[in-house]
Amino acid sequence: MSNDGVNEGRRRFLTGATCVVGAAGVVGAAVPFVGSWNPSAKAKAAGAPVKANISKIEPGQMVTFEWRGQPVYVVRRTPESLASLSGRDDTFRDPTSAESKQPEYVNGEHRAIEGKEEFLVLVGLCTHLGCAPMYRPEVGVDPASGGENKEWVGGFFCPCHGSKFDLAGRVYKGVPAPTNLDVPPYSYESDGVIVIGVDQEAG
Repeated sequence: MSNDGVNEGRRRFLTGATCVVGAAGVVGAAVPFVGSWNPSAKAKAAGAPVKANISKIEPGQMVTFEWRGQPVYVVRRTPESLASLSGRDDTFRDPTSAESKQPEYVNGEHRAIEGKEEFLVLVGLCTHLGCAPMYRPEVGVDPASGGENKEWVGGFFCPCHGSKFDLAGRVYKGVPAPTNLDVPPYSYESDGVIVIGVDQEAG
């Protein structure tokens, strides 16, 4: 074989190898770049918005998400539980949430965005000392003891000091918690996805 043949074969091999190595480098560079589109743990802790898929939540079920290092409860309320929110203002310390933390676009006894009342979104920390209240939706069952309690229509019970909240997160009278459970800023990206940490635009 002539030197020209050897040189030509070597040239083709080197060209092919260079292309393969170059392509691998491009892929290797792209992977961390694509990964950088997701918020880092530090950004999430600082308050970066969090998308939450709520499309699979069954009526009566609660799912917990994390935002700013805090639990955020999302409850899909049943028609019966929504009906139970009416006509009981004298039971609560702040029935209209005048002294409680929630966005302006969340109002009324449902404490939800208008047209989306079945979904309740709350910061899952008791406003007394920051314990995590337990979800107790069972009507007629005492949230503390599990015994009978005909007055209980479902809600949240804080096991630390006994504070009670209804299924809109409104605090009952006569318990340590001073205000209703906080409602974080949130908005709907679609019917099945909310963004916690981004305010709903005015309609």
